[in-house]
Amino acid sequence: MSSTLDDRATATPPRPPADRHTPGARFLLLLAVFLCAACGLVYELALTALGSYLIGNSVLQTSVVISVMVFAMGVGSLAAKPLRRRPVVAFAVVEGVLALVGGLSVLILYAAFAWLQLYMPAMIVVSLVVGLLIGAEIPLLMTLLQRIRKQEASSAVADMFAVDYIGALVGGLGFPLFLLPTFGQLKGALVVGGVNAVAGVIVVVFIFRRQTGRLAKAGLLAGVTVVLAVLGATYVLADDLEVTARQHMYADPIIHSETTPYQDIVVTRSTAFTGKPDVRLFLNGDLQFSSVDEYRYHESLVHPALSGRRSNVLILGGGDGLALREVLRYEDVRHVTLVELDPAMTRLARTFEPLQGLNHGSLDDPRAQVVNADAFTWLREARQRYDAVIIDFPDPDSASLAKLYSVEFYDLLGRVLAPHGQVVVQSGSPFFAPKTYWSIEKTIETAGYATTEFQIDVPSFGNWGFVLATPGTEAPPLRLAPDAPKLRYLDEAVLKAATVFPVDRRRTDVRPSTLMDPAVLEYVLDEWRDY
Repeated sequence: MSSTLDDRATATPPRPPADRHTPGARFLLLLAVFLCAACGLVYELALTALGSYLIGNSVLQTSVVISVMVFAMGVGSLAAKPLRRRPVVAFAVVEGVLALVGGLSVLILYAAFAWLQLYMPAMIVVSLVVGLLIGAEIPLLMTLLQRIRKQEASSAVADMFAVDYIGALVGGLGFPLFLLPTFGQLKGALVVGGVNAVAGVIVVVFIFRRQTGRLAKAGLLAGVTVVLAVLGATYVLADDLEVTARQHMYADPIIHSETTPYQDIVVTRSTAFTGKPDVRLFLNGDLQFSSVDEYRYHESLVHPALSGRRSNVLILGGGDGLALREVLRYEDVRHVTLVELDPAMTRLARTFEPLQGLNHGSLDDPRAQVVNADAFTWLREARQRYDAVIIDFPDPDSASLAKLYSVEFYDLLGRVLAPHGQVVVQSGSPFFAPKTYWSIEKTIETAGYATTEFQIDVPSFGNWGFVLATPGTEAPPLRLAPDAPKLRYLDEAVLKAATVFPVDRRRTDVRPSTLMDPAVLEYVLDEWRDY
């Protein structure tokens, strides 16, 4: 008798009855776990990608989003403990709010950046809220899983996290491979928000409908309907909202914009009183050229490097085709290989009249070969030798770009550069970012090149610098070829003056940049912070 009383005293309190009449209830609940995990990871990736596009410094953006969300998930898990008393209702509410906040997160942050200039505070708040809601999911789902079929805790945890990790895998791969190219960032987040809301519907309507009161079920379904309606209406208006927000960030009318898996591309055009249009290309918000003065930049980038041998030329970057235009002005250039990461950029340069008109159709010239590939990876596999190499990458304001300004990259370049070939590197502004400029020069020198530094003035950019280099110890002369075409900006006198740097912008003590120590990224983020 005593033993029986002891057993009763130590027995586990009875659990609420499982919904045994719902066919496939456990499968449906694990499906909800899968969907929640996929959606949660997509929200995280969308926030990091948006920050990288708008702010740059992808390492910082990723670190802030992940650390804040992981911290918030822990807090959300603890906060969900009292909610386990009514897990069905609590889970449906959490999913509804998460669907709304997560689905609208990209739009919220884009608006904060465009109108309020409060991107970082807004990103932290959104990451915190999304993390809290994601963290609340697992305890509630675990409770619901045990209601369907009682299991040992370790077995239930194993099942739950196995499905959760598979969902995270699908979400992680689906974002860059499907959602981003198909819907874009804004619409992609809205679609995922809708999926999140559906996960809540699955639990309430299909799995635990017999354990949910009519009033509670009606309220939850009404709430989910409102969430889906808001997300759907925002999806319909997304293009107009995006154009309005994006236009607020640019002084001139936008004539083309698209977000690719690699970058945000915007082209603007304005017409002065003289009637001369000013077409400008922006990548991730950074100006790449103005049609009014781009010839100054591209003549300086290309022609000094082609003062020697130039039968076979390599261009890395320069997907707009403007550097290629200048190279093709030499009749003795027999072949040019242009390596550009983003196929959307080269497609735009070929088909979009404002760009195609500026580059004179250079990408379709029979002497030109366009390769869409990562330049670092492409160089590792390249075997052909080139007489001249022109490097026209954007400034190294992210980890993915900083590797293209590293000692290792210039070492790879040496494998394809002819022994007496010349390479020129766009190197940023010696005035606005002197440490960045001289770090690039020192990096090239560390890789075994002799260098000649020069700077020019481009009104739309301001002061801008380049590094001309050749393998060995003898610095290449800064000159034009005797048979150079007639140029609008450069001549020998301009080039002679271009090598003179003012006292306050001459060589400074900086570190070379490597893959393990991307010093150039540190310098560029510090120096451009206030501009």
